[in-house]
Amino acid sequence: MAGGKLHDQNRDPAVPEPQINDMPLFDKVKKFAKILNLVPPDIYPYFRPISSAQDTEVIIDGQKVLMLGSNSYMGLTNHPEIKEAVHTAVQKYGSGCAGSRFLNGTLDIHLELEEELALFVGKEAVLLYSTGFQANFGTIGCMVGRGEYVIADKDDHASIVDGCLLSFGKFVRFDHNNMASLEKRLKNLDPDCGKLIVVDGVFSMGGDITPLPELVALAEKYPAAVMVDDAHGIGVLGKNGSGTSNHFGLTDRVHIIMGTFSKSLASLGGFIASDAATISFLKHNSRSLIFSASITPANAAAVFAALKIIQREPERIERLWQNTRMMRDGLQTLGFETGSSETPIIPVYCFDNNKAFIITMRLQEEGVFVNPVVSPAVPPNQAIIRVSLMATHTEDQISFGLDKIAKVGREFGLI
Repeated sequence: MAGGKLHDQNRDPAVPEPQINDMPLFDKVKKFAKILNLVPPDIYPYFRPISSAQDTEVIIDGQKVLMLGSNSYMGLTNHPEIKEAVHTAVQKYGSGCAGSRFLNGTLDIHLELEEELALFVGKEAVLLYSTGFQANFGTIGCMVGRGEYVIADKDDHASIVDGCLLSFGKFVRFDHNNMASLEKRLKNLDPDCGKLIVVDGVFSMGGDITPLPELVALAEKYPAAVMVDDAHGIGVLGKNGSGTSNHFGLTDRVHIIMGTFSKSLASLGGFIASDAATISFLKHNSRSLIFSASITPANAAAVFAALKIIQREPERIERLWQNTRMMRDGLQTLGFETGSSETPIIPVYCFDNNKAFIITMRLQEEGVFVNPVVSPAVPPNQAIIRVSLMATHTEDQISFGLDKIAKVGREFGLI
């Protein structure tokens, strides 16, 4: 079976069993190895090697598979204009910067991209990070100090959680998208202390949108700054895909906006947008920026080209939403439970972790790539198959995907 083939190679009797260190530190490694060995190789769904461009169809083990598990919402990762921009940047700047932005790693293309992104999301200034994870990790840990509070939604991304844990402030969590829970937390905090509320604009597993108007109102009632992680909102919501804050008309009342390049913007990296003074503070204090190498020239050039295409071709966003409605309506008509999704991220609930693994690999056999999401990434007994759409999917591809999901769903009693 595709996906199990590579895993099986590690179990070849001709290959010696891997040795695990006997030191106490590695007890956790032994425990995990035992758990992993309980997963049959033919249903192991992770690290599946793709041998083609990340497009609406990909090649896995020589098999063409419909990609319904990518975050390339605009479908730009294989766009010829972007590939040409990458080639041109490498010819001019070489392959990397050989240092951090703080020292020798700032290129003129970085500054130009920061200016372009600031205009795009409607903020005064932008700072580039090498990954989206580093952007969250480095900003939250830098902004929230001793005696201050960081308040996060319980469904926030792991990079937000790690940033909260890194900070010297007190980490407080509220129930997912529950504004009564948020207000209860805020009421109990010292009104004179610094407070930062951090939420995903679009939640990466459930596909639902944060109730930003109500959240901002509470932040202003109990003075707190607001930071929105728009990794899955850029390219999807707002004018020309400028994000969740623009979608709600709240850009001026959201203090910090984070975005990534690895979704709609067809590259790798991340950014923070805010007022110029805050960006200057981060430039000189954010450890994940100061002590990491700069985003490569090729990555920066790809983002530049993607921004031009998105703003030049707004019809891409409309096609994305047409595809989203077709898939979501089709799944719901078939009888699948899709939760509270409002975006191109659509969870299909199968509840059981092992069933999620089996269904994922059965769908790959049928020519469809999806992602299993199991606990602890979701609550226990809430495992999902994560389906995601691109602007470049065709109606025929979506119909094919629905047919295959229905077939496998019936096999396992989901419908």
